[in-house]
Amino acid sequence: MSNDSRRDFLLKSGLGLGGAAAMSGVIPGLGAFSAAHAAELLDPLAPKSPHFPAKIKSVIWLHQNGAPSTLDLYDYKPDLVKLAGQSIPASFLKGIKTSTQGGVGKLFVSNKRTWKQYGESGAWFSDLLPNLAQHADKLTFIKSSTTVGATHDISILKLNTGDLNPGRPSLGAWITYALGTANADLPPYVVLYNGDREPSAGSVNWSAGFLPAVYQGTAFRPGPSPILYLDRPDGRNAQQQRKSLDLLKRLNVLGAEHYPSDTELRARLQSYELADRMQTAAPKAVDISKESAATKELYGINDKTSQSYGEVLLRARRLVENGVRFIQVVSGFPEGVETDRQSWDAHSELDQNHGVMARMVDKPIAGLLADLKDRGLLDSTLVVWTSEFGRTSWGESGSGRDHNPWGYTQWMAGGGLKAGFTYGATDEVGLQVADKEKSVDTYDLHATVLQLVGLDHLKTTFLNSGRSERPTVVYGKVIKDILA
Repeated sequence: MSNDSRRDFLLKSGLGLGGAAAMSGVIPGLGAFSAAHAAELLDPLAPKSPHFPAKIKSVIWLHQNGAPSTLDLYDYKPDLVKLAGQSIPASFLKGIKTSTQGGVGKLFVSNKRTWKQYGESGAWFSDLLPNLAQHADKLTFIKSSTTVGATHDISILKLNTGDLNPGRPSLGAWITYALGTANADLPPYVVLYNGDREPSAGSVNWSAGFLPAVYQGTAFRPGPSPILYLDRPDGRNAQQQRKSLDLLKRLNVLGAEHYPSDTELRARLQSYELADRMQTAAPKAVDISKESAATKELYGINDKTSQSYGEVLLRARRLVENGVRFIQVVSGFPEGVETDRQSWDAHSELDQNHGVMARMVDKPIAGLLADLKDRGLLDSTLVVWTSEFGRTSWGESGSGRDHNPWGYTQWMAGGGLKAGFTYGATDEVGLQVADKEKSVDTYDLHATVLQLVGLDHLKTTFLNSGRSERPTVVYGKVIKDILA
């Protein structure tokens, strides 16, 4: 079969990029025609069919950077209160290596916490999250979350890509690769953050890894102008810009013929065209200035502490309305607050730190859930509240908690889930998962999110250096008990 015949066959077969990638390993003589080459022939962001009907259209991935203590937010433990100040019984440490930063201290509770059950589900919330608590019956709790590692950058990488080392695609990149875009005028995968600094470890956490680079996330800055250099230069009209882009495209295509495996070059070609289209669509999608006063109040934008995070989540809702598939939101820190730790990472002064962080996210997240529901979008959107790990039952520095990868809480809300439902539990002091059969690792979380967008994590594959790779590596199971 000639190269032209192969090209014509693939284009007319309707297989799409994923199909081309899969077939390259089984059609004799087509080995060189792998997914990287298929990206040259097909529009890599063209919409693709899921494996089965999807429950949701978009994902809003709320990463609580720095790892909050879910023992102080959702996981009420009366026995921990009773045992506070004592050494942890050895039975609770069985089976784990406590090689955390500060060793094993005394069991710790904050004397400022009060707890209450909410909704028909009776979910527990502390006084730190009074607004989110009103949405208890929308949430699906996973209280048996685990991970590997207890170092922020490493565990954040695992949370986003499934690996402890850089090089694998992020979950958003996999979804973009498998499904393409639902709006050709906007990036299908957007990263948002608040505060005055880029998230910890940066773009490696929204990288395309070994996938073609076109599938990586596009970071939008906080503030009134989230997209740099979007405006057309003064004195340059649309026709002039189009001619320049056409010339640039011809030159890059010539270069690409000499470097057929250079996906960065193809991604750059795609990004130029996307940027041209975004000049019209993107400003409208991210402009929150015309939102009503009531909506801004709903998201906490009128409060200095929650303003920046509220603006980010309001943008996330607007991006969902505009068909963006995956929105990765990384929590920063409110402006004007003086502290050594500008994240949830409370090794000391937990009450002060979590007081600020909870106030920053509580009303905006509650507002997002209410807004999505009111607009009929919650059933087609998945909101994921997650972190790199949890925090220990014992104290550190007298007033904080250390890192805990052995048992902590995450939650999801939206289409395809059992709302007002709790899966799994930690032990009586909130240190380890109580029933190991219900442990939910990062791979399981990824497999479940993929299931909800209509993808089988075992069949979402890409041929990389002769090996068929998938998002969950060689692990992962769908958490079927939480699915509606």
